[in-house]
Amino acid sequence: MLNYIWFGLLVIGVIAGVLTGNTQAVTDAAISNAETAVELAIGLIGVMALWLGLMKIAEEAGLVQLIGRWLRPLMKRLFPEIPEDHPAMGSMVMNFAANILGLGNAATPLGIKAMKELQELNEEKDTASNSMCMFLAINTSSITLVASSVIAYRAAAGSANPSEIIGPTLVATIVSTIVAITVVKLFEKASKKKNANTKADKAMDL
Repeated sequence: MLNYIWFGLLVIGVIAGVLTGNTQAVTDAAISNAETAVELAIGLIGVMALWLGLMKIAEEAGLVQLIGRWLRPLMKRLFPEIPEDHPAMGSMVMNFAANILGLGNAATPLGIKAMKELQELNEEKDTASNSMCMFLAINTSSITLVASSVIAYRAAAGSANPSEIIGPTLVATIVSTIVAITVVKLFEKASKKKNANTKADKAMDL
């Protein structure tokens, strides 16, 4: 779908350039931006290597595991359906810890593993469980202490202070995570109420 969207935008741009007599401007912009993309990509290599290296050191030093231990009490409240000793709980904790540190590459396989383990506990295999919905919502909103990728983009683009987004990013992701959890809980209550009413209606019919 995304490919179709990009293709449509390109076609619209070319058609607009032809109709307005700015064909040369479209060609110049395409060449100029292609050059900018290469320069940006090369500029990212050093910064990304630095940040990912620092995050890897933090991971090897046990910081991810430490954050995981801090998160466990909260996890029990957010995922009451999951046994504390189940592998899914550990995978989710490690996924959240990796996301908090901006370790997107490490968080992705942990997230996939956690979903597979949650599916094993899911009684309705064709429908996402409450725990799966909650995990997806938190994983998507994800509180982030160090947005290493964004910092790298800003540095490559010539920002005077690329790390100044750490504070706003932390506030924004905290708010987004709180909203995500609240919405999922509201939908859970609405779903339970609907199921209860459905069961009551069926009992009355019998």
